[in-house]
Amino acid sequence: MKTTTGSTGGRPMVMGTRGVVSSGHYLATEIGLGVLRGGGNAMDAAAAVGFALALLKPHQCGIAGEAPILVRSAAEDAVWAISGHGTAPAAATIEHFRGLGVAAIPSDGFLPAIVPPAVAGWIRLLERFGTIRLADALAPAVELAESGFVMYDALRDSIAGCAERMRREWPSSAEVFLPGGQPPASGQVWPNPGWAATLRKLLDADARCRDRLDGLRAAHDAFYRGPIAEAIVAFSRDNPVPDAAGGPHAGLLTTADFAAYEPRVEEPVRADYRGVTVFKCGPWTQGPVLLQSLNLLANFDLRGMGHNSADTIHTVVECMKLAYADREFYYGDPAFVPVPLERLLSAEYAAERAGLVRPDASMDLRPGGLPAIRAEAIGDVDAAVAAAGPADGDTTKLEVIDAAGNMVSATPSGGWLTASPVIPGMGFPLGTRGQMFSLVPEHPNALQPGKRPRTTLTPSLAIGGGSMLAFGSPGGDCQDQWALQFFLNVVAFGMGLQEAVEAPTFWTNHFPGSFYPRSAEPGSLHVETRLDPAVREELAKRGHRLREPGDWAGGNTLAASADLAAGVLAAAASPRLEPAYAAAW
Repeated sequence: MKTTTGSTGGRPMVMGTRGVVSSGHYLATEIGLGVLRGGGNAMDAAAAVGFALALLKPHQCGIAGEAPILVRSAAEDAVWAISGHGTAPAAATIEHFRGLGVAAIPSDGFLPAIVPPAVAGWIRLLERFGTIRLADALAPAVELAESGFVMYDALRDSIAGCAERMRREWPSSAEVFLPGGQPPASGQVWPNPGWAATLRKLLDADARCRDRLDGLRAAHDAFYRGPIAEAIVAFSRDNPVPDAAGGPHAGLLTTADFAAYEPRVEEPVRADYRGVTVFKCGPWTQGPVLLQSLNLLANFDLRGMGHNSADTIHTVVECMKLAYADREFYYGDPAFVPVPLERLLSAEYAAERAGLVRPDASMDLRPGGLPAIRAEAIGDVDAAVAAAGPADGDTTKLEVIDAAGNMVSATPSGGWLTASPVIPGMGFPLGTRGQMFSLVPEHPNALQPGKRPRTTLTPSLAIGGGSMLAFGSPGGDCQDQWALQFFLNVVAFGMGLQEAVEAPTFWTNHFPGSFYPRSAEPGSLHVETRLDPAVREELAKRGHRLREPGDWAGGNTLAASADLAAGVLAAAASPRLEPAYAAAW
């Protein structure tokens, strides 16, 4: 990887030899670096960062949210995926929702709650790949919750945007997020004692065990098989709350759902591009769309077209449209539905599909092997009577690499403070990821008990040419669009990490969205206005329906890399993401 920064956003590309961390909050990054300095590996540091982000960014991820994880184990010379995805309750059936008169699973309240996976995911990472005890990974976040951290603008604004609903409908949330009845001011020290008290129960369970692995298992059971799970289930069951589907509705989770939950360690999916192997989580995420896009783009000379030229942007967008069309019609939890990944990721399929890229912008969804369809026709396939739901949170990110060549890329999300009320006394709300299930029985992402919803959460690892790369971006359906552009900036166009994350980005909402109410904007092309005006004009001439949201409106990529021959580690963070920062040792 190049070591020049090319920074225009005011942040450096950091470099070191012992370890690098890039995350969505500078305090979480420092916690992770502290674990590395203390002798922990990248997996230990990632778990510590993940726990800290769940406290520091409750508008973007929570301890009851999700955290899909990709791990490169240097000892095994292998890459693994930890699902970090919850499963639907046993009572969550399409028939149940139809009986409630619900046309689409709402984005808020208790109906979309699934088993919260983040705690189990970070514990599984430590069990399978880590070296430290849970206390060493979790205690820094607990102590920060007790002492408080300094409120920042983005979190304060998210709380303020939801304050009236908290006062009116969610008094338990108001107690946590509205001290004195008002959102905390930026610059104010804000603690979360309920969060700390809940997570201290896990530390207590760990402390009662002499063996590290026994302590991790005891902490898992403390969250999923005891009073914490019982309190979550009782509150969501006994306190129906209004939601976008016309509630009030109660939750469907039971203590049996909690007790049965275990995160899965799986083989990732992969594809090769210009001598680099890219790894993604399976089709229980949207991750394979990045691989499909790369396979399609291998049929074009992007370098010859030029970086962010009209030809390059048009070609990348049209290939992404084809990959996302396949996502809509084929992706789902492979434990429940057959997903034809061998065909979808084959070079022959990509060459055939690349022939569909024409000089003008396409307006149809064109899944492989199926008739083309107007995107508007299925934009409301799961939400025929849906109104716009409340604003949910976004997502955050973390990347860690250590000197031994261990790598972690994770995408924590969900459990947003804006989407569901806080469990009294616990300091955090449930997640609402179940909104991403379809209620159309034939859909590969159709709701079934015990099934993982197909989500947008999508970490990335890449290995090749003597280098390794961990990267990804928040942003819902845009996550793999921005991650793809970052990867092309580095591999196809030779940029350094910071230059690559800061380069102008573009994205489309051409396909049905993954979130309630699943609307589509056929032909849309959002571009950052730092992009050359002549390029924007040419794209509009080709039929793209341009949106120009601002200079720094998208592409919140974080990244870390390792040059194995030189022994140099590097990391970068997008300046678009307010408190995100990278650090090196």
